[in-house]
Amino acid sequence: MLHTSYIELSKKALNTNIRFLKTFLREDTRYSMVIKANAYGHGIEDILPLIEECGVDHFSVFSVAEAMRAHKIKKSECDLMIMGWIDNDELDWAIEHDVSFYVFTLDRLKAACSVAARMNKPARVHLEIETGMHRTGFCENELENVVSMLHEFQGDVEVEGVCTHYAGAETISNYERIKDQISTFSRLCSWLNERGIKPRYRHTASSAAVLNFPETAMDMARIGISGYGFWPSNETRMTHLLKMDKQDDPLKRVLSWKSKVMSVKNVGEGEYISYGSSYLTNRPATIATVPVGYGYGFSRNLSNLGHVLIHERRVSVIGSVNMNMVIVDITDLDNVQEGDEVVLIGTQGELTITVSSFSDMNNSLNYELLTRLPDHIPRYVVD
Repeated sequence: MLHTSYIELSKKALNTNIRFLKTFLREDTRYSMVIKANAYGHGIEDILPLIEECGVDHFSVFSVAEAMRAHKIKKSECDLMIMGWIDNDELDWAIEHDVSFYVFTLDRLKAACSVAARMNKPARVHLEIETGMHRTGFCENELENVVSMLHEFQGDVEVEGVCTHYAGAETISNYERIKDQISTFSRLCSWLNERGIKPRYRHTASSAAVLNFPETAMDMARIGISGYGFWPSNETRMTHLLKMDKQDDPLKRVLSWKSKVMSVKNVGEGEYISYGSSYLTNRPATIATVPVGYGYGFSRNLSNLGHVLIHERRVSVIGSVNMNMVIVDITDLDNVQEGDEVVLIGTQGELTITVSSFSDMNNSLNYELLTRLPDHIPRYVVD
């Protein structure tokens, strides 16, 4: 094994997730797979062709750099949308390659109009509207200027979409805030429509909104974390499992992360393990080192807290997580050898280590832990 660990991507799990999530959408609602942050750690170049095989033909990224990566490998009939960063100098590339992009400042809208007019090719823009999250988006008092500019450059700009983002649709405590945002978006869309701005897509829904407020899916849904098999929150997961009266989780994890035992040794009672003095053996112990550490996305916060699977048993991480190694206690296992499989995320036998279990142990989010997985870890497709 050239690398110290590897990631497996399950084609079957991905297809299962997409089919399940489509049940929350109208037939005419377009499914956009969000592949920002290196496709939530799954690898843009590795996962995009699999998503296409599942019948998805629209992809959402955050930056022009991600769009360029996706554009190189996507099918020509698939669409790309940039939801965040694109410098004005890069608008030429987006317009030339029919990549749509959000506009949420007058400066970007003016630049898009100017570049499109110079290129004699329409810019495909999505007007992001501020509805109550207070992050990016045109405020209501800016919309008169937006409409005026769009009319002035009519023909140079195609308003492909009008959109917003919800401030925490995964949590019931945000219910009133989300409802207010839905109402504001509807009102402002009507206001734009009356002034001749009639987009092809109204889109507001992320994974959480699709699952908890399915009416927000509208003409297109931007589905990220759930497409990869993870619920936006445990609250959302429990709500849906109870509603469906199911014990089996309908979302299947696409990603597994595996390594191998690097060494095995015996340590006496009363010895400190790894750096510092955070772990002291209270009996004669057998330990194994695994060649993955915080430099590979295995958080240092999992020191003395994390678990891995070896020989179909759950074993504890002991001592500090190093940059390149973790140490695990295998005292209660028989005959562990160098080269034996170690599951960091995924299933071995009847046991599973989930990204959610990592999150529970170090107060992080699924999203955060997935996106820490470095690009250099090789990804392999499995059925």
